[in-house]
Amino acid sequence: MLAAGVGAHGQPARAGGRVAVVLDNARVRAIKTTGASLAGSAHRPGVAVPLEDGPTRKKGDAYWAADKETSRTDPGLLVFVEPKPLTAGAPPSQMGSRPGDAPFVGLSFNTLFENATVTAIRARMEVGASEGLHTHASDTIVVHLSGGAIEDTASGTTRVNHWKPGDVEFEARGSSHSARNLGQAIDVVLVVLKP
Repeated sequence: MLAAGVGAHGQPARAGGRVAVVLDNARVRAIKTTGASLAGSAHRPGVAVPLEDGPTRKKGDAYWAADKETSRTDPGLLVFVEPKPLTAGAPPSQMGSRPGDAPFVGLSFNTLFENATVTAIRARMEVGASEGLHTHASDTIVVHLSGGAIEDTASGTTRVNHWKPGDVEFEARGSSHSARNLGQAIDVVLVVLKP
């Protein structure tokens, strides 16, 4: 997993009228900004995830924004996830599980929308919830809405991640791990990229 939650010079990527890149790799770019700032910037189509309640959408009500004007209706803070096309020669994984397929206890998944590019899922990890060992069938971006402490075990190493609202993490296709919630209930939006 790759975590991202800070902007340039290690400062929090809290965007007050600016666009802060919080994740950028070969598969996706994620930025933290406001809807008004996003409307004024160049971007590809992608998933907008409001981080606070606004006049038209609630925190976590992810939606597809195909053009600059779409995001203008949400002036508040949001994370915008821009999928990038697969590079030539990168075959889709034939193994792995979809969210909710592995032995999970205390987790819930609600599909918000799906199109040819992504599936956006609202997920909740209740107090004491656990995810059994699973392998990601698709590249997945996790946008943290509530923050919390998650014990994560991958490749024989266990660590505790302390997430804050607005933090973003990347779970690569083919990566395997198990996880356990160590504190309060945790709400996230999963943006699952399609090959």
